[in-house]
Amino acid sequence: MNQNPVYIIDDDFQVRKSFKQTLELEGFQVKAFESAQQCLQLGNITTLFQSVIISDIKMPDMSGLELLDAIKLIDQDIPVILITGHADINMAIDGMKRGAYDFIEKPVKPEHAIDVVKNAQRQRSLIIENRELKIQLSKQQICNTTIIGSHPLTQKLIEQISNLSTTNVDVLIHGETGAGKEIVAQELHQQSPRKNNNFVALNCGAIPEELIESELFGHEQGAFTSASKKRIGKIEHANHGTLFLDEIESMPLKVQIKLLRVLQERVIERLGSNETINLDFTVIAATKTDLKQASEEGLFRADLYYRLDVAVINISPLRSRGDDILLLFNFFCEQAATKYNREHTPLSYQQQQKLKVYDWPGNVRECRNLAEKWILGLQDHPIFSTIHETDTNTSLEYQVDSHEKNIVLQALELNQWKISQTADYLNIPRKKLYLRMKKHDLDKNTQL
Repeated sequence: MNQNPVYIIDDDFQVRKSFKQTLELEGFQVKAFESAQQCLQLGNITTLFQSVIISDIKMPDMSGLELLDAIKLIDQDIPVILITGHADINMAIDGMKRGAYDFIEKPVKPEHAIDVVKNAQRQRSLIIENRELKIQLSKQQICNTTIIGSHPLTQKLIEQISNLSTTNVDVLIHGETGAGKEIVAQELHQQSPRKNNNFVALNCGAIPEELIESELFGHEQGAFTSASKKRIGKIEHANHGTLFLDEIESMPLKVQIKLLRVLQERVIERLGSNETINLDFTVIAATKTDLKQASEEGLFRADLYYRLDVAVINISPLRSRGDDILLLFNFFCEQAATKYNREHTPLSYQQQQKLKVYDWPGNVRECRNLAEKWILGLQDHPIFSTIHETDTNTSLEYQVDSHEKNIVLQALELNQWKISQTADYLNIPRKKLYLRMKKHDLDKNTQL
């Protein structure tokens, strides 16, 4: 049962009753009003109104068009559907120009009316959802965090960062590829007392094995053939700050031994030197693998694993964080729109549902990339295709609609878009032709 009631306004009791029964049989809740004034007084229509308003055009005291104008002053995006008699087609078209969602012609066909109401309510739900996402984003930006989301798993992550950032404990971050491990590491640094000092990041998997010791510990001049001058290593550069070791599972075993000593004693020796240098820094390591299993298989030193396995942050995959997916996508869209000076066009209802059920193998990184594609118009991903194109193009309803659209479009082209001539050709009234043209978004720019 739909929990947001549809409002029906008509001064004819039988019309109200018939419409109410039709929609209630389809699972809608319905509130009926006998006048526009009664609806405005008792309907509690605000920007939070989450449903649809259906109103007759011709009513005493206040017409449906006047009601439409009043509702648009409250919220431009509330869907208003007008009920029109056979002689009122021009008034209905005027209503469309003034912002009506659609109009339904008397005598009302139940199937058509239900489809229009469902589509209108879906659109309203989408608008409300987008507004709520923007509110959440604005609240998120007020907080001292770059971690976006309101899901309990995200809130737990934010809480863990807040708790651990005030300590000097070394942290191990575990998460899938693209889950945002470096963002979490940066947030730990930014919320810590070390935030005014260096945050030094090193991807252990991107450095050749023969160079990683020099990268970490530095070297003295002449320490090896190509060492033409002294070089400060990443660990020393992170003194009084934070050292972030990404993909630590890729670190060679012989280097892991030296790193263990560094973590235990907070001292280093540059390559080619016997002098120990005392340091003060925090280590944050990140991995996408199970280090315990790797240590049991001899692929990672067990003593280093247990040294790191004190404060552990597990980042949940994006697919498990519900509405945070939409929140993040919209956040990245806003960023991309600013970056590329483009408009941010919201996704359709169907596209948003696809975002929620998509598996997100690339996690947050993939979400950011898709948001940029959307803003740039590079919409070749299946998520961006419409539901008709991918999901229901074999359904009877879609095939019938497509066939009807082609018939109407061919008739319009054949009759050079002359409405009366086309209506006569199809043997339907002009108002029905207008309805079909609106239903299928047909105008002179539409191509066969």
